[in-house]
Amino acid sequence: MLHIELAEQYGAHNYHPLPVVISKAEGVWVWDIEGNRYLDMLSSYSALNQGHRHPKIVQAMKEQLDRVTLTSRAFHNDQMGSFMKLLCEVSQMDKALLMNSGAEAVETAIKAARKWGYRVKGVAKEKAEIIVCENNFHGRTTTIVGFSSEEQYKEDFGPFTPGFVTIKYGDADALAAQINENTVAFLFEPIQGEGGILLPQTGFLSEARRICSENRVLLIADEIQTGLGRTGKMFACEHEGVKPDILVVGKALGGGLYPVSGILASKEIMDLFRPGDHGSTFGGNPLACACGKAALEVLVNEHLPEHANELGEYFLTKLRNIDSPHVKEVRGKGLLIGLEINKESGPARPFCEALSKRGILAKETHEQVIRFAPPLVITREQIDWVLEQVQAVLLEK
Repeated sequence: MLHIELAEQYGAHNYHPLPVVISKAEGVWVWDIEGNRYLDMLSSYSALNQGHRHPKIVQAMKEQLDRVTLTSRAFHNDQMGSFMKLLCEVSQMDKALLMNSGAEAVETAIKAARKWGYRVKGVAKEKAEIIVCENNFHGRTTTIVGFSSEEQYKEDFGPFTPGFVTIKYGDADALAAQINENTVAFLFEPIQGEGGILLPQTGFLSEARRICSENRVLLIADEIQTGLGRTGKMFACEHEGVKPDILVVGKALGGGLYPVSGILASKEIMDLFRPGDHGSTFGGNPLACACGKAALEVLVNEHLPEHANELGEYFLTKLRNIDSPHVKEVRGKGLLIGLEINKESGPARPFCEALSKRGILAKETHEQVIRFAPPLVITREQIDWVLEQVQAVLLEK
C-alpha cells in the first residue's frame, strides 16, 4: 500500500502500527482510505476522550483560527486566563502552568518538585531525589527514560539524569522505606497504562498520600492518560479521595485536536517559578487554550466521567464472562481496560490484527495485553457490538 510504503521509506521506524491507513474520523469511528469503517478502541492513548472531531471543540478552534493563534508568552492573550481558571476549578487546584506534550508536563513537574525541595524543604543543593515506580511510563525525554525500568526505552540513550529511586508499583512499605532527607517527591501513575493496565491494590493511593504528607514529600500524580474522565472519575486519584500536590495533565486536554498539557499545583509550589525559570513558545497559546477550554466543557457538560464509569463496569463484566483459554486476566477501571493474553497463546498482536479485520482497532501493550480504551462518547449498543467481535476472535483462534 503506497501510504505505508512511503512512511516506511521516509520515516524512522520507531513505531509498529497496525497496517491500517486512516483517512477520516468522527465520534468513535474511523475510516481507512478504502472506505472500511472501524471502531476506535484506542482513542490515541486516551487523547480522544471526547471522540474524534467533537463539533463543539472543532467550532471553538475554527473561531480562534480566525482571530489569533500564537502570541508566545512575551505577551498576554485573551484565552489563557479563562482556560486556566476552568482547569483549576475542575481539578480543585490553585494554579496551572501550561505546556504542550505530556512529557513536557512531566519534566515541568520534576523541575517544580526539585525547586520546592531546595527552596522550601531545605534539601542540600544537587541532592534532591524523586521516587518512581517500576513499569512506569511518563514520556520519552532522556531524563524520563533514564528512570524507566524498560531496558529498550534506555538502550543507547545515556548518560541519564541522576536523582531518581525506583520502587515496586503499589508497594506502600517500599515507598516509606526509600524516603530520606533528600526525598522531594513521589511520582506515580494511578493506573499504569503503558505498563499493561496495571492497578495498584485498593488503598495504595491513600496510603501514599499519608506517607508523603507525614514525611513532607510531594505527591505527583501523572494523570495524562488516566485523567479527564477516562477511569470513571474526572481524575483517577478521586477513586480514593486523594488530592496530589502536583497534578500532571495532557492528552484529552486537547480534545484530540491539538497538543495541550500542563501541571496544576498549590500557590506555594507555583509561586516559586520566576520569569526565566521555565517556558514554552507554544505553551498557553490562544489556539491551545480555546481548544482546551472547549475540551473541558464537553467533559463536564456531557457528564463523560460518569458515562465512563457506568459503561466501564458493564464492559469489564461482559469481558470477564467470555470463557476463552486465551485470556489470563481482564482488569481496568472505567473505560481503561486491559485484556491479558496467556503466554501459551502467543503475543497479543495477532489478536489485535484479527480484531482489525472485524472492524475493531485495538493495540497491544507490553506484548501480552490488548488495551481497550474507546472514546468516552461510546454507547452501550456499540460496546455490545465490540463484545461480539472480541468474543468471536477469542473463541476462533
